[in-house]
Amino acid sequence: MDALPDGDALTLAQMIREGEVSASELLEAAIRGVERINPQLNAVVGTLYDDARARVAQPLNTGPFAGVPFLIKDLLSDYAGAPTSSGSRFLKDYVPEQDSDMVVRYKRSGLNIFGKTNTPEFGLTPFTEPALFGPARNPWNPAHTPGGSSGGTGAAIAAGLVPMAGGGDGGGSIRIPASCNGLVGLKPTRGRTPAGPTRGDIWFGCAIELPLSRTVRDTAAALDALSGPEPGDPYQVPPPPEAYLAALDTPVRPLRIAVSGQPMLGDDMHPDCLAGLDKTVQQLEALGHTVNSDHPPLSRSAFVEAFIVLLVAETAADVRDFSRKLGREPKRGELEPTTAALVRLAAAFTADDLALALRELQWQTRLYARWLQSYDVFLTPTLAEPPFKIGKYQPSGADKFGIQALNRLPLAGIAKRSGLIEKMAQDIFRFIPNTPVTNVTGDPAISLPLHWNDAGLPVGMMFAGQFGDETTLLQLARQLEQAMPWAERRPPVHAT
Repeated sequence: MDALPDGDALTLAQMIREGEVSASELLEAAIRGVERINPQLNAVVGTLYDDARARVAQPLNTGPFAGVPFLIKDLLSDYAGAPTSSGSRFLKDYVPEQDSDMVVRYKRSGLNIFGKTNTPEFGLTPFTEPALFGPARNPWNPAHTPGGSSGGTGAAIAAGLVPMAGGGDGGGSIRIPASCNGLVGLKPTRGRTPAGPTRGDIWFGCAIELPLSRTVRDTAAALDALSGPEPGDPYQVPPPPEAYLAALDTPVRPLRIAVSGQPMLGDDMHPDCLAGLDKTVQQLEALGHTVNSDHPPLSRSAFVEAFIVLLVAETAADVRDFSRKLGREPKRGELEPTTAALVRLAAAFTADDLALALRELQWQTRLYARWLQSYDVFLTPTLAEPPFKIGKYQPSGADKFGIQALNRLPLAGIAKRSGLIEKMAQDIFRFIPNTPVTNVTGDPAISLPLHWNDAGLPVGMMFAGQFGDETTLLQLARQLEQAMPWAERRPPVHAT
């Protein structure tokens, strides 16, 4: 085998159990696929081949994915003894001493970790173009972005390097690459999967991890295997009434679905995204669901401003925390200019600025939750445009000069008043106007690959659900997967 067989993770695990193929054979096929295809995509940026080979030389455990080759994101998913760079030159030699809780669970589920995927520095952008590793590329068109921050993961799955791989989502970073690469991407309810062992939550509870996949059943089985609290976790989410994978056998009930083509945090919506939305609405109505046009009562400017304060605070805290772990501050040039500007800008905010920002986001969460009580699900395009050409959102011209100047300013307050970061944030929110909302509210949301544009690029649709109700989202996703199948689509750059 030059690459993995063409099946999802559960299929590969079944093949191993039934003796059709060995875990060692699958691993070597996955490695060959990466070595052959990755130079075109730059999706995989670290290898753990020896560890993975040692695992399959031992008896496999009884996990649902026993022996299935797997890649983890080079951010948050600490693997003891291997660098976790977080896409940063500052952390390229940072080696954690213990596995993160999610990596422990990946291994317990039987997934065989053999490499790490590309991510932007500290996961700060919805595209994957770190200075450390260079841009990851979209297998549907390598000139275009695979999204971010789990962009390497999305590209690797779409290209058939693995059937499933690790992702994390603090502002859409599971759903963005799912949309860009034609995949299933579920952001679970806040607290559904752990963030430990050293942290209780990430980005004040906005960020959470779960793999991306090609099929709904893989996503459901992954959520079964990986969810549940650890001692000391700050959030306790009620468990589902039955296993998520088993729940897929129950047809979804007729749902009340709100739909909006109006971006929540951005300015406009690309016609390709609206075309996908219209097609999805027609399919939902044909399936017996009630679809109403409606829009949540959010204050865009207040939301964006508060989210920026949160982002600035967490970025500065990350750099300071890693500085303590490494025993030194970042050297000149080790942080990308935008990251350095965010760290510098943090000094201009006070403790009450942060508290007020959190209160604003909590207030908007309650406005959204009260509005959503009238519906089971809220449907929007995942993104405001199809995958764009690499480099489109990199600072250039005046913005680049402004960032350089900001990093030289003597007073952080001047940087705060400059408005440059707010302008850059608005540029980003034009691309991701919908995904950050459920990161703030903590509700589950899933991106499904329900549309491709005339250029052959995927355009995802996002379904947001009630807090704690991943089951309804997965049942609806399964129904749409059967009505509008996508799993057999293959991009031009593919391992098989």
